[in-house]
Amino acid sequence: MTLCYHEGQFRPLEEIFVPLSDLAIQRGIGVFESIRTYDRRTFALGPHLERLARSAEQAGIEARNLIPQVRDILREGLARPDCPQGEVLMKPYLTGGDVREEGRFPHPRLFVLFEPLHAPDPNLHREGVTLQPAAMERPFPLIKSINYLFGYIPVAGMEGVFETLYCPGGEITESSSSNFFLCVEGKLVTAPVGRVLSGVTRGIVLHLAREGGFKVEERCPKVTELEKADEAFVTGSLKEILGVVRIGGHRIGKGTPGPVTQHLHRLFRTSLQHWLD
Repeated sequence: MTLCYHEGQFRPLEEIFVPLSDLAIQRGIGVFESIRTYDRRTFALGPHLERLARSAEQAGIEARNLIPQVRDILREGLARPDCPQGEVLMKPYLTGGDVREEGRFPHPRLFVLFEPLHAPDPNLHREGVTLQPAAMERPFPLIKSINYLFGYIPVAGMEGVFETLYCPGGEITESSSSNFFLCVEGKLVTAPVGRVLSGVTRGIVLHLAREGGFKVEERCPKVTELEKADEAFVTGSLKEILGVVRIGGHRIGKGTPGPVTQHLHRLFRTSLQHWLD
């Protein structure tokens, strides 16, 4: 069962409704976060809530009074007997509400979902995934928007593809729900924040890589670098670090998750205690 918080109450998801008048439905206006648990403890809660606040502000959603409530809502929800058992994925949503005034949304609605966490199939970590390149850039990359249509369209009807990889103007930015890293010529290359969403796991991986002595470049990898790349991987809260073995028609490296990907994933897993609340 999925538990949902709205307007001071925790109720089963099927009892909660978003009015058709809400601009989340009318115009796709809304922002959210995906916050997971490890051993029922929230992962990187501070960075997630900071990003939620930034997303809301840049989207024009006036949520300064709502966001401070989220930490306590998450804590209370996790402690409830009707919260899903085991590990949980918690998703706070801020919708546009019913009113738009001078380009801003002064009366948003807050919903928080508590869902059973479904991590990627372990085979994906062993075998790696395929991304489909698309010559487009995710609009408003600094906003974690509820609107994922632009990422779904390029891979509609395609089997065996994990996500869209945005490749505007011959550069690689990010994939539809992940940050992207390329291992090429002894360097770890990933697009800078501003061109891409400031991924929470991305930030941790960059910290671990630099601490571990890897040479890191924050720039957009070039599509032309794929042919000489040794490895690639994507990062995200649910997927952690997931090897990419094919991008469109390009096999990456040996076609299996490589040693850098595996090493960084081990470092990530062993450092988890530092990021739990």
